Amino acid sequence: MTAQPPQVITIDGPAGAGKSTLARALARRLVWSYLDTGALYRALALACLDKGLDPGDQAAAEALAARLKLTVRPTPEGTVILVDGEDVTDRLRSPEVSRAASVVSAWPGVRAALLGLQRALGEQGRVVAEGRDMGTVVFPSAGLKFFLSASPEARARRRHLELLEQGVAGSRESVLADIMARDEADSTRAVAPLKPPPDAVAIDSTNIDVEAVLNVMIKAFRNRFFAQDEPD
Repeated sequence: MTAQPPQVITIDGPAGAGKSTLARALARRLVWSYLDTGALYRALALACLDKGLDPGDQAAAEALAARLKLTVRPTPEGTVILVDGEDVTDRLRSPEVSRAASVVSAWPGVRAALLGLQRALGEQGRVVAEGRDMGTVVFPSAGLKFFLSASPEARARRRHLELLEQGVAGSRESVLADIMARDEADSTRAVAPLKPPPDAVAIDSTNIDVEAVLNVMIKAFRNRFFAQDEPD
């Protein structure tokens, strides 16, 4: 009989691919916790901006990451983030914070400072974790991995609508430019670059909706976690 796969599901992919939406929906369907690891980098980026620090200053960003007190509360509905005791969850999705997060996440000391926290949360089990390097670096032994992608134009359209719903002004063209810049930064950084895990289920969501993607994920989950063992 084969061992039960680790109860961690990872969803990786570029900015605007729908990772947060799908991870939240999958966690809700499975009644697992949803861990938005990108929110950790956003929280650090926000702290840099609040303190007047340049996210591009590697030494300053790494020093802040080492001393910052981050409290993470994964739930099926979302990940609540506290910075030094203050709930900053509702401040993490602005374009300014997104750009700063892409910068600070490239620093090795930042990633090292947050790695242990992410893994500790995953060790609790029954977690759906989404980010850029979940299946390749943070949880390489995850029980199930997905790599979610979509065309830059589709991702820009979705992100623009999301920002408008949050009351954040901006053109779709500027959102597309931000996404293209983040794609370049995330895929070319020296530490933990964005790339599909070799054992991930790849899903292109350009022309399919959330429910269709979720159905693919649920089927893969059942096949991975509940398939009958093959006879010897």
